[in-house]
Amino acid sequence: MLHDTVAVRRIKEGVDYMYNLEFDKAEKIFSAVEKLYPGHPVYYLLKGIYSYWEKYPMLPTSEARESFENDLRKCIELCSDESYSEKYEAESLLTNVCARGLLLLFYNDNDLIIKVIPLATGTYKYIRRSFDFVSSFADFYYMTGIYNYYREAYPRMNPIYKPIASLFPPGDIVRGLSELGKAAELSIFLKAESYALLSYIYTGFENDFIKAMLYSRILVDKYPANPYFKALHIKNLMIIKEYGQAENLIKSYRYKSGNKFLDAQILIFNGILQEKKYSNYSLAEKYYEDGINAITFAGDFGDEFTGYAYLGLSRICDIKGDKTGKKAYRKKGIDLLDFKKITFD
Repeated sequence: MLHDTVAVRRIKEGVDYMYNLEFDKAEKIFSAVEKLYPGHPVYYLLKGIYSYWEKYPMLPTSEARESFENDLRKCIELCSDESYSEKYEAESLLTNVCARGLLLLFYNDNDLIIKVIPLATGTYKYIRRSFDFVSSFADFYYMTGIYNYYREAYPRMNPIYKPIASLFPPGDIVRGLSELGKAAELSIFLKAESYALLSYIYTGFENDFIKAMLYSRILVDKYPANPYFKALHIKNLMIIKEYGQAENLIKSYRYKSGNKFLDAQILIFNGILQEKKYSNYSLAEKYYEDGINAITFAGDFGDEFTGYAYLGLSRICDIKGDKTGKKAYRKKGIDLLDFKKITFD
């Protein structure tokens, strides 16, 4: 399928519609592709990606979880069929790794470690093979970029993992970032994921907040109807204290969008805005408390934003002279964050 230029052009079009949350248009295109290639593993991959974004955030309790997992596991199974994988080796490998990667993302985001470990162990050999096929499909740069970057950056930030990392071939941080950039520009499936990952890396690992903001702005410009990318950009703007631009984006957001996770994020963003731009601490406190309550349903998936809200409450306690509350909220907030330097202090 991925050597059929017409099919690839249609898939790219459908993927762009999907990331812009134009699901009806995307579904029509994917259905048309499926008619051309019935039962093809790429179709099951597209179904999995579609479900992930249509029902975002995908949680362990989501109604769509079973069909999401089944579609991706069906994709992996079909890619393992020798009659397909031997004839279309590069396509089979790419589709297989993409399906595994999306499952791992879901499991990791929801702290389903019991699911992560066996899948990650079985996926490593496919990641290593990806290095041999970057000339076939640019999406492979996403896999090689992740390996090259995280093999070096993750143990650097988390020294406890250095002994484990030493068991694997060395990576290359600069090369990894370059490869992710190529994936962002040239991929079939993974353009948006690559831009989002680059923004995440430059925020949390590199602490280059301007670059992180530039990548999230690309996503907002390319997919203006996607509120998830808009929320990422708002966060990046607030980190660099561009409160005016962040406020304009917040004002453009429609409350009660039908997505509880996004509504909760906006409450917490409004808390930061009222605290930092307007020094309206009572209103900021209310936004933080409402945001914490609103995002509880998301469990581990909402930890980052819950952490930001607790840190905001800690700062407000400090202003009030409440040393006990300051300390307690500070600990709660920091404990929930993966990146301890992103505090909005």
